[in-house]
Amino acid sequence: MQFKTPNNSNLKSFIIGAAAVAALSFFIQAKKADSYFELSKNMEVFANIFKELNTYYVDPIEPGKLTKVGIDAMLNDLDPYTNYITESDIEEYEFMTTGKYGGIGAALRKKDKETYIGDIYENSPAQLGGLHTGDKLISIDGKSVFDKSIDDISLLLKGGEGTKLIMKVKEANTDIESEKVIVRGEIEVSSVPYAGFVGQNNDIAFVKLTQFTQACGKMVRNALDSLKKAKPSIKGVVVDLRGNPGGLLDEAVEVCNIFLDRGQLVVSTKGKDKEWDKNFNTQGNAWDTKIPVTVLVNGTSASASEIVAGTIQDLDRGVVLGAKSYGKGLVQTTRPVGFNARLKLTTAKYYTPSGRCIQAIDYSHRDANGLADKYADSLIVNYKTKNGRTVKSGGGVSPDLATEDEKLSPIAAALYAKNFFFDYATLYAKQHKSISKASEFSLSATEFADFNNWLANKDYAYKTKTEILLDSLNSSAKEDKLFEASKTELAALKSKMMHDKKQDLLKNKDEVKRILENEIASRYYFQKGRIAQGLREDKTLIKAIELLSKPSDFQALLQVKK
Repeated sequence: MQFKTPNNSNLKSFIIGAAAVAALSFFIQAKKADSYFELSKNMEVFANIFKELNTYYVDPIEPGKLTKVGIDAMLNDLDPYTNYITESDIEEYEFMTTGKYGGIGAALRKKDKETYIGDIYENSPAQLGGLHTGDKLISIDGKSVFDKSIDDISLLLKGGEGTKLIMKVKEANTDIESEKVIVRGEIEVSSVPYAGFVGQNNDIAFVKLTQFTQACGKMVRNALDSLKKAKPSIKGVVVDLRGNPGGLLDEAVEVCNIFLDRGQLVVSTKGKDKEWDKNFNTQGNAWDTKIPVTVLVNGTSASASEIVAGTIQDLDRGVVLGAKSYGKGLVQTTRPVGFNARLKLTTAKYYTPSGRCIQAIDYSHRDANGLADKYADSLIVNYKTKNGRTVKSGGGVSPDLATEDEKLSPIAAALYAKNFFFDYATLYAKQHKSISKASEFSLSATEFADFNNWLANKDYAYKTKTEILLDSLNSSAKEDKLFEASKTELAALKSKMMHDKKQDLLKNKDEVKRILENEIASRYYFQKGRIAQGLREDKTLIKAIELLSKPSDFQALLQVKK
């Protein structure tokens, strides 16, 4: 290409423009140089401090531990998702993305200084080795586990596939101490622990997705294939993402692809570095693009869960039910930092098809105490779905049909914390060889009365909201020097407000009974049974079923209100 010299009339502006470009280039290079200098200077200071500590500090130091503390403190200034993953933590991190680990396939339950076997995965080494939920763990390979932490015991249980360990337990069913030889295996915890039919006519497909691990999109599709094969005339689909903390972004796209055709934009990402500016589109054929879909979310549905819920909502492909989701619109990537350690860092924000980012907390701005807060209402922007409905940025995905996020009553929380549901389920399983199938199991009035009698002499003290407020009132009265003048009235009020545990048990009978039944069902049918039993009185699911049973109501929610 031939270079053309500018004519005299443009020469002056050309020179000025060239000078400006040169100055800008110099400024950028200077800024980069300043940044690199600041980085190298502070790294040298850090290394020198470390050397001085190692040489002169009065007590021995642990370099690895001290480095981890320093790095964690540095990253704590950013966001809670940017983390340093040490070599010893890699297995736990990989479990979060793959759902696989080497071990026995059982959870642990702590009661005071004793440890018990909790939930056992079906067909796991723990089950095949003869362990039962409720067994008290005494030792592992001759090492006592009394007063050991769950983390320390878990390390003893984990190991390579095919390796053996000897677990001494006191069996829940017989009260006999015995040794169990367990052969560790590769434990793969399915992200789709349950799929089945719900609804009065069992014609609505239900799929529970607990985490976005590798190939979970294929698992969901396979589950729906199996259900459709069993009953071709499915009237709707419920995808349950409640409690799902997220996971792999690619898998969120795969789950969306089940209900959206090839080539549809699902999510886009934008970061400081242009390499993170990407669009993620569906790549394959949809499982079904017409069938009515409902997505269930709650306050702990986050990240990839919100991509699926937000995309289905933005494209008016289905209805979102439940409570507002968590509000995590950030994308993390892992980078190797040497010696098998990694840095998981936030590299981008993600945006749903309408263009909104649902990130709730603004980590780029902190108050004087270093605390990040929610995005101000003035920064929240309205966006439009495919049909023209209004959706908002910031603060998570708001459901199209809201249901109350159920919370434990104080008495139920106390019984759970004291392990009384767990202990009674162990006793029940010891006395009953079998129960009806999980989806139909319920305790009779006599059986629930037996539980009440068993609780009679148990200590499960707790405070109601009223008692907590009354304690606060007493404290305020003392601070304001009004207590002596009002202590008689306050004591009388306390006497009236003191809760009766028996009355609380009756008042919250349905909730307590439901939790106990769920714990018992898991003893016979594992995690699948726990989920199946829990669906029987699931208020949000009931709403979803009602909606899918009324196509006109379903479609009305997807249209702009006139």
